[in-house]
Amino acid sequence: MRVLLWHVHGSWTTSFVQGRHEYVVPVTPGRGPDGLGRARTWDWPASVVELPPEELAGAGIDLVVLQRPHELELAERWLGRRPGVDLPAVYLEHNTPLHGHPDVPDTRHPMADQAAVPVVHVTGFNELFWDTGDARTTVIDHGIVDPGQRWTGELPHAAVVVNDPVRRGRSVGTDLLPDLLAAGPVDVFGMRVDQLPSADGLTTHEDLPQASMHDELSRRRVYVHTARWTSLGLSLLEAMHLGLPVVALATTEASVAVPPEAGVVTTRRSELRAAVARFLADPALAAEAGAHARKHALEHYGLPRFLERWDDVLEDALRGGGAAG
Repeated sequence: MRVLLWHVHGSWTTSFVQGRHEYVVPVTPGRGPDGLGRARTWDWPASVVELPPEELAGAGIDLVVLQRPHELELAERWLGRRPGVDLPAVYLEHNTPLHGHPDVPDTRHPMADQAAVPVVHVTGFNELFWDTGDARTTVIDHGIVDPGQRWTGELPHAAVVVNDPVRRGRSVGTDLLPDLLAAGPVDVFGMRVDQLPSADGLTTHEDLPQASMHDELSRRRVYVHTARWTSLGLSLLEAMHLGLPVVALATTEASVAVPPEAGVVTTRRSELRAAVARFLADPALAAEAGAHARKHALEHYGLPRFLERWDDVLEDALRGGGAAG
């Protein structure tokens, strides 16, 4: 089928477009948020085609994957068809309810209480926390394009991957960096990490292409997942695929994604710092935990399972059915 989706989440889309369909991504002048087009820092196959909005109506789109509420209106305006009415559609929810919202346990999803467009959540935690009312929902766990076993751990540094650490602050655990630095050197990768204040032992790596970031992560001794409130960082799953041991906060979906033998998952600052220090000091321990992390990631977050589940949901939507919870 020919699937329309917006380039919203580059890492997730990289996995999704490895399927057997043709994928159309809108492109606008200046490549703004509603028209980023093809990725520039991820490796996407030739089956991903970028088209300007004025060409979408005649592009033979079979189905649209929506990821933001305003895309309902965009799809109708650009295609001349209404998602869920004239055009099969699925709504993909990447995120947890808004951090800091006073009613997080009761937050209504924008697609709540409608039957036309099924809602797919990327984690069980998301599905549990969003109130979707009577809308049909399902969970399709992330799948990762396997980068291969690359870990060497040659640098006794901790690696953290985060975007916008200054703006997002406590939600992504930026305040925890001093705790980690007490255990050893910390390398932070991501977008706008160069805005972090300088500190002894802290090195930033600004917006590396995915392949380069994988190479650099593999040289670090341990991966640290600092997010307090997020769906599930794909960088965590990528690090596990690479063979890195993990130290993570026991929040959102991380406690499910990281088994005990793959590292340490905790809500205690002192245990977070101590676990990082242990892995930095013991390469053999890090190697053993990293091997378990990779095995678990391949079994639970592999690409074949992910694509098979998505095929089921897309085909059901095309037939006029919906996702079953």
